[in-house]
Amino acid sequence: MTEATQKINHLLDALPDKKSLEWGAHFEKVELPLGKVLYESGRTMSHVYFPVTAIVSLLYVMEDGSSAEIAVVGNEGVVGIALFMGGQSTPSRAVVQSGGYGYRLPAKFMKSEFDQAGCVMHLFLRYTQALITQMAQTAVCNRHHSLDKQLCRWLLLSLDRLQGADLLMTQELIANMLGVRREGVTHAAMKLQEAGLIKYMRGHITVLDRAGLEKRTCECYAVVKKEYDRLLPYSHSAKENCNACVSTICKDDSTRK
Repeated sequence: MTEATQKINHLLDALPDKKSLEWGAHFEKVELPLGKVLYESGRTMSHVYFPVTAIVSLLYVMEDGSSAEIAVVGNEGVVGIALFMGGQSTPSRAVVQSGGYGYRLPAKFMKSEFDQAGCVMHLFLRYTQALITQMAQTAVCNRHHSLDKQLCRWLLLSLDRLQGADLLMTQELIANMLGVRREGVTHAAMKLQEAGLIKYMRGHITVLDRAGLEKRTCECYAVVKKEYDRLLPYSHSAKENCNACVSTICKDDSTRK
């Protein structure tokens, strides 16, 4: 990865320096406007996407057209895990929830890099485990917790993947993401606004009190965040360990030759 693309997608920034340089020529910067579909249910994926300023929702769509969000992906991760996990496609749909831009890699290149094992495979497997945790916790939250708690969780997860405290999001879109009626979202948003936690106006949500949202939400947000922090410690020391690992692999390959 080139210097210009560092520290904008945390998963990419955690790559060993050697891999970052190798991948640089294969990246394509892409605009990810609101509503853009990155892949459809059952379709073979052509690329994996690394959001930078955009947020992508992974949705499960029913036969009658109704949908519900199963996970969100932003600058912490990658969209298209089915590709390098070997499935090539998935029953879910990936739609841009908050517009911005990102980078993408061709499917063939990504799969080749993953299949080489080593640090790349381990890093992306840890990310996949964290994403599965988010999916599982979302299912539990939607079944057992009130809508205003779900909305708090959803807002916090979105904030973690954005710069700043503003979200451009209509209540109708939020309702589609959570799989509930728009009236329910309106009522929940009004409660949060009356409590001084958010300000909502014409599809523009501003979080005024993040700490207050964290106190009001259920335990699901903390469970997901803790697992991401545990599995993906995007730190200098973690990257140094990856660099050391890559150096050892290269040295072993040289010896065998």
